[in-house]
This record gives sequence, structure tokens and C-alpha cells, in this order.
Amino acid sequence: MNAKRPQVVIIGAGFGGLNAARALAKLPVDVILIDRKNHHTFQPLLYQVAMAVLSPADIASPIRAIFRGQKNVKVFLGTVADFDLDKQTVKFEDTDVTVPYDYLIVAAGAGHAYFGHDEWASVAPGLKTIEDALEIRRRVLMAFEDAERRAATTGGHESLNFIIVGGGATGVELAGALADIARRVMRNDFRYIDPKQARVLLLEGGPTVLPAYPPDLSASAEKQLNDLGVEVRTHAIVTAVEPGFVRIGDEVLPAAVTLWAAGVGASSLGKHVGAKTDRAGRVVVANDLTVPGHRNVFVVGDLAAYADREGNPVPGVAPAAIQMGKFAAAMIKADLEREPRRTFHYLDKGSLATIGRSKAVGMVAGIHFSGFIAWLAWLFVHLMFLIGFRNRFFVMLQWAFTYFSYQGAARLITDKEQT
Repeated sequence: MNAKRPQVVIIGAGFGGLNAARALAKLPVDVILIDRKNHHTFQPLLYQVAMAVLSPADIASPIRAIFRGQKNVKVFLGTVADFDLDKQTVKFEDTDVTVPYDYLIVAAGAGHAYFGHDEWASVAPGLKTIEDALEIRRRVLMAFEDAERRAATTGGHESLNFIIVGGGATGVELAGALADIARRVMRNDFRYIDPKQARVLLLEGGPTVLPAYPPDLSASAEKQLNDLGVEVRTHAIVTAVEPGFVRIGDEVLPAAVTLWAAGVGASSLGKHVGAKTDRAGRVVVANDLTVPGHRNVFVVGDLAAYADREGNPVPGVAPAAIQMGKFAAAMIKADLEREPRRTFHYLDKGSLATIGRSKAVGMVAGIHFSGFIAWLAWLFVHLMFLIGFRNRFFVMLQWAFTYFSYQGAARLITDKEQT
């Protein structure tokens, strides 16, 4: 390693970290990219793995393969435990090994938040990783299999209620996909049960689903969910989650499977950068996305708390993380070229949320649209963001097969991960 070249350490190979590394690969710096997983996951399509439409390999790419041609990018597999901002080092978990840096980009992302009820996590899994998606897929498919076995041997089965807590984009996507599976994909697969009789309930504590969207699109999303057979309940604040049921106040809802899509909490690494954090644990960054007092430490993506020119918080979505990652790399380039730094400005290119087969809502450049056109736009955008030609090609084929055949090709039940 040439000691004269600045060393940039990036923590996290999500959208923010990956795009920062790609941009830095073109500069006279040495890059070390650290992640707990050996692959980059395209998180917007995780729900399709969870709902047995796609396989994990369709939405993930090995990090080393992505940077195979960039000789100045090195990949380390491991979990970061702490930083020493004064000594400019990164410490790994369960080892005394440290990695020095000249610049640090923290893109550790976010996880699930259960609002002080972490005990609910084992009953109602969230969706952030491929492991989460596979566990959700296992629970959903096993619910149908258990009902079939019980119906065949006893003549009846418990209610097939699937409850999704949280009416944001992830909750809406899961609810729509679950309804699709029950009413179309598996409608002819069983002999003793009718999957179409399964209930899909979407619980939202606020007044509308997709609360971040304009009222007309929220209303359209709710109507499209209802058309799919999803029972949408707003003002439904969950007070207890137990095996087999969910409680809303005094009301008890039986649940064969409960899924969590109601809260996001920032990575715990945010607490180690020595800066102010917001209620969600995100680091409040300066206008160049650095930690106040440490202009060589950037925080990007879901872990960064930053407001745009109108004072609106930059959302924790993939386009924002991508822009932040590229911006951090551009600021390092500006330092190398002895140019002044700029202020980060988030460019909102619009939002798209899929609801089900041929159903979605979207807004781009102030134009609101929904239904099949929004679904096509969602499909195109997500294909373009996928890493690698192979992923785009096979995902497109898989979607085409699923769309015309009403068959999910990834309905494999895997054993629960042993810990």
C-alpha cells in the first residue's frame, strides 16, 4: 500500500457505502470497505424474496465481485464495534485488530425498532436482511402447510390470519403480496384448505397508509389494497404482540403469522461517533454530511439525520443514500484537489410504492399516478437500480413468468436458522 495515498474506510455496503466506494475507486486513494455480510442486498426487493417470488441470489451481489476490477478497493468481512476518532482507527468486534483511516464514511444503515418492546421481535420479524426475508417466507408458507395438515387430519384448522403491523411502504408491499399469494399464486395448490379464505390485515396506527405520500395517493393505495382483499385498519395502535395473536387495546386478533413494518431504528454505531443523535438514533450531521468537529468523518444513508433546504428531513430511502454516498466521495475529491466543500442538497426524484400485481402509486415531478402505469414505472426503476446484468435479466424473466403464470418460483421452505 502506498503510504502517500489517503486511506478511506467505509463501514457498510448498502446503497450509501457501495456508491461511495464506486466513486472513490476512481480517485488516488486506497479504500477499505467493511461489511458484516459478503454481499450487497437490494433491499427494496426483499419483500419479493419474503413472499416467494424471487430467490435471494436475484437481489444480492457479492461485494468482492462488484469491485473485482477496482484494485484500490479492498473488502473486509467483519463487524465494526467502535471508533477512535482521535487516533483515527476502526475497531472490529471480538478482536484487537484496528484499521487506520484518513477519511471515514459510516454507512451502517438501520434496523428494526419495536418502540421499547424488543421482546416482540421473535414473534413479529421485520424485513431488513435476506435472513429476515427467508424467515418470513418460512413462516408464511408453513402457516398454509400446517392448516392443510390439520384440515386433513381433524377436519378443520385455526384461522389463517396474516397481520402486518405498520402501513408504510414495506407494510403495504407485504400486505399486497400476501393477498396475491393467497388468492392467486396458491389457489390450486391444496386439497383440504382454500387459501383464498386467508385474511390479510394491515394495521396502521395513524389515520392513513403510506403517511409520507400525499392524501390522494394514500387513499388510492388503500383502495387498491381493498381491491386485493386486504383489510386495512387505521388508528390501530398495537399494544401487545404474542404468539398466535395481536392486541389492539382490549381487542384480540388471532394471528397465524405477524410481521413487523412499523418502526426503523438507526444502527447502534451512531452512538460511537460522539455526536448528537435524534430520537431514532440517527447522527445529526453538518451540511457537508460530516460529524461536527471531525471533518474527515462522514455519516450517510439511514444513519444520517439531515434536513433539506425546506427543513424537511431527508428520507431513509435508497435514492437519498445513493446521493449521500456519492456526495461524501465528491467532498473527499474536493479536499484532494484543494477545492472548497459544498452543502449537500437532496434531489427528490419522486417516490414509488408497489401494492400488488399491477398495482402501485407514485409521484414524479409533482405528477401523481397510480395503478398499472405506476407499477410499470416501479418495475423499470427497480430493474435499473439492480447491481449487475445477470440480476436484471433473471429478475425480469422471473417477474414475467410469475405475472403470466400466477406461479411463484421460489416457494421453498428452509429450516429456521440455528443460533
